[in-house]
Amino acid sequence: MFTPTLYVVKILKITGLGIVSICAILACGRVQQSPEQWNEEVDLGVERAANPDSIKTIHLFVALCDNKYQGIVPVSQAIGNGQNPHTNLYWGAGYGVRTFFSKSAEWRLLKRSTIANEEMENAKILETLVFRHKSKPVYLLAHAYNGRHIKEATVDFIEATSGRFHAEEKLPDGRILQFGGQSNLSAYIGHNGLMDFKINMLPAGDSSVTREAIILACFSKRYFSPYMQQSKASPILWTTHLMAPEAYVIHDALSKWCLGKSTEEIRTAAASAYAKYQKCGVNAARRLLVAE
Repeated sequence: MFTPTLYVVKILKITGLGIVSICAILACGRVQQSPEQWNEEVDLGVERAANPDSIKTIHLFVALCDNKYQGIVPVSQAIGNGQNPHTNLYWGAGYGVRTFFSKSAEWRLLKRSTIANEEMENAKILETLVFRHKSKPVYLLAHAYNGRHIKEATVDFIEATSGRFHAEEKLPDGRILQFGGQSNLSAYIGHNGLMDFKINMLPAGDSSVTREAIILACFSKRYFSPYMQQSKASPILWTTHLMAPEAYVIHDALSKWCLGKSTEEIRTAAASAYAKYQKCGVNAARRLLVAE
């Protein structure tokens, strides 16, 4: 009988999705939050200033790759250290969110906040980035979650899709923008911890407000569907199989989203990026990345 890790390795050999990097073999490990505990920052009853209608916001929840706390097939120590965002596979490495978006011709970094080194081991969020799209009034907030807190990252994302998670950022010009549950789009990037742990269903979201979601993790459609139905969010991109959730996928999907393109155009852009970097066929990538 295969262990979860070996099972994933076997499947990777038959998917036809090309060369999938080792990050697609992640399995969840120990976490600090119990399955019954939801984030204490839920505060639906608190009124907060809404963002101007002319501005759109995106919130990325990135669970860092972690050899120690996620029980994964080990990657190299640098990219698999979930307490060091600077070299982590999903953040500071070449195809990590911070590196890829910082080098993008479409986005400008406005703000970067990193916690002190001595706090990295236990803190939940290790680094925060705020970007602005260079041609559209779109602001992106990206949180690097400590790899040992993958459950908290998952919970916070699901709560955001339901309108229940509060996050705000002060821009260099003094304006304060709302993210989290007030974001137009929330995205999760990392290992699919729902393959390994359960989270209690949260109260239903408000269906009168349009909130879109992208979930780049293995088998995300299968595992996140019940939560998205409950949150009343609209998934515009998620996955049917194993995948490497590196930043080029979310980057190219957002390129189309910021321009107001259709869900199908967003999917096509994401699949093309995946095929390019993973060296697999576009049709295989389109079977992996779906919008419905």
